[in-house]
Amino acid sequence: MRVLFLGTPDFAVKALDALLNNGFDVVGVVTQPDKRRNRGEISFCPVKQYAIDNNIKVYQYDSIRREGVDDIKALAPDVMVTCAFGQIISQEILDAPKHGVLNIHASLLPKYRGSSPIQWCLVNGEKTTGVTIMKTALAVDSGDILLVKELEISPKENAGMLFDRLAELGGQAIVEALRLVESGKAVFTPQDESKATHYPMIKKEDGLIDWSASSTDVFNKMRGFTPWPSAFTYLDGKLFKISDSEVILDDMPSDMPVGGVKVVKNTATVKCGKGALRLLQVQLEGKKSMDISAFLTGGKLKDGMILGK
Repeated sequence: MRVLFLGTPDFAVKALDALLNNGFDVVGVVTQPDKRRNRGEISFCPVKQYAIDNNIKVYQYDSIRREGVDDIKALAPDVMVTCAFGQIISQEILDAPKHGVLNIHASLLPKYRGSSPIQWCLVNGEKTTGVTIMKTALAVDSGDILLVKELEISPKENAGMLFDRLAELGGQAIVEALRLVESGKAVFTPQDESKATHYPMIKKEDGLIDWSASSTDVFNKMRGFTPWPSAFTYLDGKLFKISDSEVILDDMPSDMPVGGVKVVKNTATVKCGKGALRLLQVQLEGKKSMDISAFLTGGKLKDGMILGK
């Protein structure tokens, strides 16, 4: 089966690798255009670098809808596979391959449509997630579903950890899905639009901690936004990131304001709107990340301080 692969970030590399290692004929890779770093150096995206390393032809367009149609038709793929590609595909392109376009999406559709499903499912405290293989349609993440693979979320898992596991699962899922297409056994099921949820692209400011929220909600934000954009607050006016913590259900002193810190020996606990959060791994602006006991020896965080602006 001739496969044209469209993807850009690390998450998509696992799927491309799975296709190659399972005997599919990857006739080309389409990625986003190269970016320039601060010093003018050109930076290749992970999918492009993988394609170069494996001698796969790379195509890059500012707009695939305007620039890519002729190339795609000339390649004559049996199917196209998209995974975190980052551009909208036209109907003309969707109609070009014999078996259409399949997308690898890191959620249990129709829940968590959009560009950041891994992060938002953690922020919302979901216990399970997974990967959906669907036929791409013009409306975002709305196509008919071919295959779903579920995955249980570990209680302490953050977005970086879950990202890796879902990328691996996505590779397994797309291979299984293409085998169904090859054998003529593929069955596509329409999504239940009444259950659809859509979440926006994450912005850096989304990571700001609201200490008036419950300790569970703050903990889930930390999980969802680690490693990026990070869950953060302010300590003496400096950005203060929290990358690991644990929920403490017991309430802090009633006269302590939310964001108030209680330091006992080598531990630091922050009062939330309900319960408290014990800090485990932190990073002050301009400093390296460190465990809380090491951070406390520097004297930057003291009993009675209040975190936040």
